[in-house]
Amino acid sequence: MLMRTDPFRELDRLTQQFFGANGTASRPAVMPMDAYRSGNEYVVQFDLPGVDPDSIDLDVERNVLTVKAERGPGYDEGAEVQVSERPRGVFSRQLFLGDSLDADNIAAHYGAGVLTLRVPIAEQAKPRKIAISGGSDAKQINP
Repeated sequence: MLMRTDPFRELDRLTQQFFGANGTASRPAVMPMDAYRSGNEYVVQFDLPGVDPDSIDLDVERNVLTVKAERGPGYDEGAEVQVSERPRGVFSRQLFLGDSLDADNIAAHYGAGVLTLRVPIAEQAKPRKIAISGGSDAKQINP
């Protein structure tokens, strides 16, 4: 099972609207995500438009997946900026990966501004049949 570790998400969202959505290394901005199960894997998608793929960092430590990315300004340093509304800076998100997920075989793909992670379900967590011996007929029971 996939669990979010962001209990103050709504508070962060309101704070970002009030103070601006730019993240810093000490207080990274939250990146929007979708997560769903598809067959024998979980798919997690993060919106990261305009982010250089080289700035994306994925780490798994003790079943905690950390995604960090950074987006700089899309203009030159000496440019005379008229409007600057697009969020930039450091973005980060952490997810707890339950014991039923295979954290060693996560696949990542970045395209069209979306980082997609595919987290397979661990073999030991998949349903299986158990054979029963004894008696005249051997039977199988689904757990």
